Amino acid sequence: MPPHQDLVHLTVDDWRDSNVEFIGSEIDHKVKYNSAATEPAWQGVGETPGLHIWRIEDFQVVPWPKHRYGDFHEGDSYIILHSYKVGSKDGEEKLGYDVYFWLGSKTTQDEAGTAAYKTVELDEYLHGAATQHRELQNELSDDFVALFPRIRMLSGGIASGFTHVEIEEELKETQMLLRVFKHPSAKRADSVMVYEVEPIWESLDEDDVFILERHDKIWVWQGKNCSPMEKAKAAQVVHDMTIAKRIDVEVLSQSEARSRTVVSLLGGESAEGPFRSARPISSHKTQRPRRLWRLSDASGKLEFNVVKEGYEISKFDLDSSDVFLLDTGNRVWVWQGSGASTTEKAMWIKVAEAYIRHAASTGEDRARVSPIAKVVDGSESLAFIKELEVR
Repeated sequence: MPPHQDLVHLTVDDWRDSNVEFIGSEIDHKVKYNSAATEPAWQGVGETPGLHIWRIEDFQVVPWPKHRYGDFHEGDSYIILHSYKVGSKDGEEKLGYDVYFWLGSKTTQDEAGTAAYKTVELDEYLHGAATQHRELQNELSDDFVALFPRIRMLSGGIASGFTHVEIEEELKETQMLLRVFKHPSAKRADSVMVYEVEPIWESLDEDDVFILERHDKIWVWQGKNCSPMEKAKAAQVVHDMTIAKRIDVEVLSQSEARSRTVVSLLGGESAEGPFRSARPISSHKTQRPRRLWRLSDASGKLEFNVVKEGYEISKFDLDSSDVFLLDTGNRVWVWQGSGASTTEKAMWIKVAEAYIRHAASTGEDRARVSPIAKVVDGSESLAFIKELEVR
């Protein structure tokens, strides 16, 4: 039996039963663009290279303070726009765009839905030239991580009362434990994650650095196997935490007897180690079969069929008259051809989600958390182009 036989006729709900007749048409784009043009958050963005971040608050797109870039709350949803220079066929520079909607592990359905909707609206404001990405808190893509020299994941969120005040003030009467570690697959050599973890001794790991803030003092606990880079980044985090106030800081290597103080403060008076805890972000790279699929209604009905498998998939396998889905084994890309029908353009996200659900139901459990990204014919991101290079 061919390896893709059970997936060739993946069921897609009848598009004729949904109201998609005008989706993707010229009038649809005009209506959406006019709507996007009235969104205050989008005014002036995408004109120069740079980074913009917004948080969803009560269905509104609210600018995230620049000094908080890289900080994310698990209870929130965010939109991130990365604008960058790219070359063009005529030799002139133009801007490329990546738009991410980032979903915290405890974000509400309303916030997630608003982030997804507003991401599409922002893409419309940028005239459809952006690559859209869905990012899940614990399954971040390498491209997203590469945007920040430091990423800090914090508890709480807008619904729990976390507003635009300094983290130190939010948490000054509580105990907070931060884990500092190198992202397992980051492209940037200096890319370090800072995750707020449960303040218990079981959260400690000998491979990483931990920062414990308790009342009016900060302890830095350096695991015996941590790297110099993690130590340096932890020092920068502590600097940021203390820059606005005077607070005692004590740095302790695990090899020092006094490092037991931190373990005891976290409730591990009698804990002897070794200290081993799972990192709060996946380092596992699922390798599903690499496949290219075509979404087409050329026959009069919407069909979704596998086109090719393996590492010989290239840009020459794409056809501008349709929409294609490329599953790289750990990420799902959707490529929208310039001549794709309105129906094909309207159904891409529904098909991508159906595909992931199907893969998860057939034993590929991690498929459900695979990053999803959509690119448009003629405005492909460098990451997508690289995926189509024959190996």
